[in-house]
Amino acid sequence: MTEYTHQHRLAEDMLALGVRPGSALLVHSSLSALGYVPGGPETVILGLLEALGPEGTLLLPALSYATVHAANPVFDVARTPSCIGVIPEHFRTRPGTLRSVNPTHSMGGVGPQAAALLGEHHLDDTPCGPHSPWRKLPAVDGSILFLGCGLRPNTSMHAVEEVAQPPYLFGPTLTYRIIHADGRETTMSVRRHNFSGYRQRYDRIALVHEGGWIRQGQALQAEAHLVRAAPMWEAALAAYARDPLFFVERSV
Repeated sequence: MTEYTHQHRLAEDMLALGVRPGSALLVHSSLSALGYVPGGPETVILGLLEALGPEGTLLLPALSYATVHAANPVFDVARTPSCIGVIPEHFRTRPGTLRSVNPTHSMGGVGPQAAALLGEHHLDDTPCGPHSPWRKLPAVDGSILFLGCGLRPNTSMHAVEEVAQPPYLFGPTLTYRIIHADGRETTMSVRRHNFSGYRQRYDRIALVHEGGWIRQGQALQAEAHLVRAAPMWEAALAAYARDPLFFVERSV
């Protein structure tokens, strides 16, 4: 099949899964899980944009915690790579993609709601605070799509954790040098996440799911999950209230 055929088929798969044209969609992904895709990550991005339509907003994580840390406390909005896969890194460098300003947990976006969702992230002193797109997604009735990666890599759960504040979450505060897209330089003091001694188990969100806000289906050759953000938050916060360690397990 051609690049366009794969693009169109992915768009059809997304609509069948329940992706809503005109909505805000945050995507976690594995390119290899999708099978052979002519055109690679660009074909995937085009398929997602086709499903969302011109009024939709596409969001992908642009996390950089692997390279921006105490030994290298510098975040260059335009140049610091993301560390979570081929599709997010391609999206980050794609013309027109906006990137939120946070040294470790930035997000990329394109579409009508991108600027509003991403534009205030620099005001937070935690990775996923109240001004972050991670926290804003439920308020715009956004959804989270997992393409071939299962439910574990759910960065939005960090935002839920920052509200619930389980005992393992926070580490030290670091001051970072920020190089903005326009060349300006500022500093940000941000409290890092910790997780020392714990392994994340965000896939357990399926154990508290009821009411149809998680949908499962096919995306090319991969299994996909689509999660409505607002009911996920409600269920996750209730689970944290019952057990602050529900979404982690002790690491060996």
